Amino acid sequence: MRRTVLKKGTQYAFAATVVALGVAPAVAADYDVGSIHISQPWARATPKGASSGAAYMTITNTGNAPDRVSCVSSDASARCQIHTMTMDNGVMKMRPIEGGLEIKPGETVTLKPSGLHVMLVDLKHPLEPGKMAEATLQFEKAGTVKVVFPIAAIGAPAPGAASSGGTMMEGHGGMMQMGKH
Repeated sequence: MRRTVLKKGTQYAFAATVVALGVAPAVAADYDVGSIHISQPWARATPKGASSGAAYMTITNTGNAPDRVSCVSSDASARCQIHTMTMDNGVMKMRPIEGGLEIKPGETVTLKPSGLHVMLVDLKHPLEPGKMAEATLQFEKAGTVKVVFPIAAIGAPAPGAASSGGTMMEGHGGMMQMGKH
């Protein structure tokens, strides 16, 4: 009898370890295209049946001229767009940024939960923890770059941020309204 109890306890400990390792995102690569530097790309996992997901990164313009970035395509979704998120009377509103997101010379812009983000629209499959999603970004001046986004667990914080266990809508309460795509 005692042997069975230890065996089950060991099985549970092993399963917990596998789950913990399975949801840890891979280390993200940095990317340079022209005067643009992209760091810490990552995405959050989505539940089965979700029609959209979000990806994040930090973009720095090291050049002397402004540049604009748009999301051109993704292997994970039919469409991808750079979105802004605002709160209006307790309702979260997400809208695509028409003409691309401007990155001024010397400026660093962080796409993060509850703010600017890459919206992956009409997902082809759920975003699964521990896997990767790719997106092609187009900069007006710097050119095109394919970025690999390691997928973290649902509700995961940004790499290096304190864990809050929230979601993209964390702390906002209320409803979510997406603009026309």
